[in-house]
Amino acid sequence: MRFSGTDTYVATPDLTAAVNAAVVLERPLLVKGEPGTGKTVLAEEIAKGLGAPLIVWNVKSTTKAQQGLYEYDAVSRLRDSQLGDPRVSDIANYIRRGKLWEAFTAPERPVLLIDEVDKADIEFPNDLLTELDRMEFHVYETGETVAAVRRPIVIITSNNEKELPDAFLRRCFFHYIKFPDAETLRAIVEVHYPGIKHRLVEEALRVFLETREVPGLKKKPSTSELLDWLKLLVSEDVAPETLRERDGRKLIPPLHGALLKNEQDVSLFEKLAFMMRREQRGG
Repeated sequence: MRFSGTDTYVATPDLTAAVNAAVVLERPLLVKGEPGTGKTVLAEEIAKGLGAPLIVWNVKSTTKAQQGLYEYDAVSRLRDSQLGDPRVSDIANYIRRGKLWEAFTAPERPVLLIDEVDKADIEFPNDLLTELDRMEFHVYETGETVAAVRRPIVIITSNNEKELPDAFLRRCFFHYIKFPDAETLRAIVEVHYPGIKHRLVEEALRVFLETREVPGLKKKPSTSELLDWLKLLVSEDVAPETLRERDGRKLIPPLHGALLKNEQDVSLFEKLAFMMRREQRGG
């Protein structure tokens, strides 16, 4: 089982090496990087490339590790007992399987994505240590032990919103997805929009990369936002020459709402445009 990218995902050599190392070591692959650099999509493409089923556990601020194993619905059981439902005699009817249970008992070796692990409480990663190590857990209500039929390929993503515990990090193979260079961005664009106008792409990439380098920018536009912006540029038939015009009146990129996602950054560009116009007028 080796991952080498897919025809819809541009995977750099260091990324494919990290994926395959995690598979060989049978350790979770912890992937960090800027939002919009393809961390979540990576798990989907690994599943596609290896022909494996994908199981997704989307972590939220309220998510508890126990939910990944199972949940016992005591409220439903109490209600059914009051209604005389015969199902109450078997407590297993009120055990809801979580994503880890689903992954451990999958008929084929699955890819399990634990997405945005850093959104949850700081104790969340530590609470999963034993289960991810042993690939089994105990169901206290029924007395059974759920063990992995075959060890799933575990991909864990993080946006670096909070530090992860050292004990958790020791059990993972780590990879940081660097922001793509211009050449890789061109390849990504070609994968998503084959045959797109070369001149438009070159001018758009130049403006995009310059935008990311503006000092004081609160949120740098990501790869996914570049793709959205290009789609709009093509849809609106924006000429490459329009992107090349960078005087004070046109400093803010056309259709900038795809790139600038908060009022502070738009205001920053407006201030820069004002300063440029004033310089062009000679102070």
